Amino acid sequence: MFSKIMKSLRKGHKDQRGITGLETAIILIAFVTVAAVFGYAVLSAGIFSAEKGKETVYLGLQEAKSTMELKGSIIASGNTTATPKYVDTIKFTVGNAVAGEPIDLTAPPNNKTVLAYIDSNTYENNMTWTVSFVGSNDSDDLLEVGEKAEISVDVSGLTTKLQANQKFTIEFKPPSGSTVVFDRTVPANVDAVMDLY
Repeated sequence: MFSKIMKSLRKGHKDQRGITGLETAIILIAFVTVAAVFGYAVLSAGIFSAEKGKETVYLGLQEAKSTMELKGSIIASGNTTATPKYVDTIKFTVGNAVAGEPIDLTAPPNNKTVLAYIDSNTYENNMTWTVSFVGSNDSDDLLEVGEKAEISVDVSGLTTKLQANQKFTIEFKPPSGSTVVFDRTVPANVDAVMDLY
């Protein structure tokens, strides 16, 4: 009886070897299939990321190509006959930062470029301003390569006048590209013409 059981176990053990080899082949095929699917997913994600990265770089270049910068001083004109004296006009000049896209400087009320004024008493998001091109230009309202535009802001109509020793901020926001921002302080003595450093 013992010998019959041993024969049976040996026979079963031999059969197990065949099944084990088949199972191993199936598992190996499954691993290869899963690896191929995973590899495809990783490759697709990499291609998608590369495309998004390229798109981001192009958008960054577009923003940089339509950016303005200050050119020269910021000049304030004061009303010296009033008591107390106050600033009534602020002027600054802008130009293209890099040779790029033209920037629309159509003056209010049809403006696309917005000028905001901020001080300790006032926040005006869309101030009235005028533009006059200085130097060579092609007589349109677009700030193009090599052109300079003088922006004049009338601050005399503010509810709280801009007076001596008062700090203010101006933000000049084009439709695209970065905003030109500057902070200045009115001198202790308000003169007819002041260069605000």
